Amino acid sequence: MSGFRSLRSGLRALRPEAFGADPSGERMARIRRSPHFKDGVFQNPGGAARTRPSGSATDFAKVFFDKDERPRRSPEGTVPVHPTTLADIARPPATGLRLTWMGHSSVLAEIDGRRVLFDPVWGERCSPFSFVGPKRLHPVPLPLAALGPVDVVVISHDHYDHLDLPTIKALAGTDTLFAVPLGVGAHLERWGVRADRLRELDWHETTEAGGLTLTATPARHFCGRGLRNTQHTLWASWSVAGPEHRIFHSGDTGYFDGFRDIGAEHGPFDATMIQIGAYSDFWPDIHMTPTEGMRAHLDLQGGEPRGVMMPIHWATFNLATHAWAEPGEGTVTAARATGSRIAVPRPGEPFEPTAEAVPAEPWWRAVALTPVGGWSDAPADAAGTAAGPRGDAPADADGAEGTGEPETVPVN
Repeated sequence: MSGFRSLRSGLRALRPEAFGADPSGERMARIRRSPHFKDGVFQNPGGAARTRPSGSATDFAKVFFDKDERPRRSPEGTVPVHPTTLADIARPPATGLRLTWMGHSSVLAEIDGRRVLFDPVWGERCSPFSFVGPKRLHPVPLPLAALGPVDVVVISHDHYDHLDLPTIKALAGTDTLFAVPLGVGAHLERWGVRADRLRELDWHETTEAGGLTLTATPARHFCGRGLRNTQHTLWASWSVAGPEHRIFHSGDTGYFDGFRDIGAEHGPFDATMIQIGAYSDFWPDIHMTPTEGMRAHLDLQGGEPRGVMMPIHWATFNLATHAWAEPGEGTVTAARATGSRIAVPRPGEPFEPTAEAVPAEPWWRAVALTPVGGWSDAPADAAGTAAGPRGDAPADADGAEGTGEPETVPVN
């Protein structure tokens, strides 16, 4: 018996630290009590979602290895990173609300005197290993330590491009609180975050932090970091409300009708941060296209084109077979079609969503291969509303990595 325990301990020691830890004890008991946990797994709103590529491996390979389209999945030139982030965030926002997109889904939100950091990924690869996996296509805008104090770190789910081991370990030595979906706290505790600094929430649960109200809201996605996907950690979108402002971060999600309910209960929002990248016909249930992302934004705003929508989950890692610039361009087109206001900042470029002007230049056009048929015939205007032709965003496709190797979204 002691030999069996030694073997089990040895196998556990071989598990990479980046895999995190499985929920156990009272945490697992709480998971089993969740109304969203059934038949041993967390359930998606709107019914079952495909979490793996549909169709045959041959069909996927034909799309992925297409020699004409493959070069479009990465920028042709150097991605412009805003150079003065540190100086820009040293002074308080004039309006009380400022967002700084750090790339992919990482956003620093300064809201009503507090600082919230969503899905911080400062690592070079979104992978459990340093030598393989999707590699960063642009540098981080500034060192993590240069951000200064952060009041709350919010995690949407435990995939590698949203929950980054080196970043969390660096933040574990600070005084920040961590708001995470149910079960994700097991990973953070293994990496050095004290239990008393964790706020672990099921959908529709709320926590208070420094005058902010943070609510875990539903999303349509999945979870998993190890070799087996137990579906024992939850995924979430997030509503954050201060005394004066409200913001929403989608995390990763497919489109579903629940955005209307979230907006009715927690909106309207001054700004939404919406996932519009790494979508595909191979997995249409778990990521949104730009058209779907804009539809989600409108649902969150009660059907009206209010507030500002900022596209996230694109440009930093190559996680799909669609063209690298397609999510940004598609957002411009979708905004024009709906009369919605968007912000398209360069990585590291702070802006205030309620200010008169927000970043509107389609900067990606200067560093991407020109698509067949050319770009939209007009850029976004100075107020941040797209001024291109009306119509839907480009069609889907998916599954790559920054070094050109296949990546079937997301890494598990």
